[in-house]
Amino acid sequence: MHTVWVRLNAVVFFGLTVLLGLSILAALSKVGHSNRYRPIISTLRLNSMKSLKNHGGVDRALLSFDLHADMNPAFHWNIKQLFVYVVATYATPTNPKNQVVLWDRIIESTSDRDAKVLDERNVFVKYGLVDQGAELRGAEVELSLMWDHMPLTGALYMGGQEEGTASKFVLPTEYN
Repeated sequence: MHTVWVRLNAVVFFGLTVLLGLSILAALSKVGHSNRYRPIISTLRLNSMKSLKNHGGVDRALLSFDLHADMNPAFHWNIKQLFVYVVATYATPTNPKNQVVLWDRIIESTSDRDAKVLDERNVFVKYGLVDQGAELRGAEVELSLMWDHMPLTGALYMGGQEEGTASKFVLPTEYN
């Protein structure tokens, strides 16, 4: 006959197997949803250029921007939170593609729909736009909104503004 410990072991591992199977099914049920669940980005544009300076051989730009985005469509039953961030993309002669995170925020999954709407005006960047060299002057910069879906179960996936919808501006040609 089987002992109590053998029966308890069988029950526990059967339960864990069922839990694993249900988690896999839950994760598979959201495959391909990253393209369907996209936030509505109304505004993301440069508000003002605070300064462009050279510190120790590297250029540093400080700026502010306006952002209005409804993140509600990006949430579904399997999303715990979104990590939302603004990225500045620019090209220099040394590096053909540079991407720098300027601002970020975590949006929790709550029942309050207003908490998932980003309505920010004249937001000063958390992290300065810093180049590896002294090549920021006169560079064309593109601001875009990106987000990482953090599900309850399943794979993490990223989303971002569609090509051609990002805001562009040119940095000054002289330091100020």
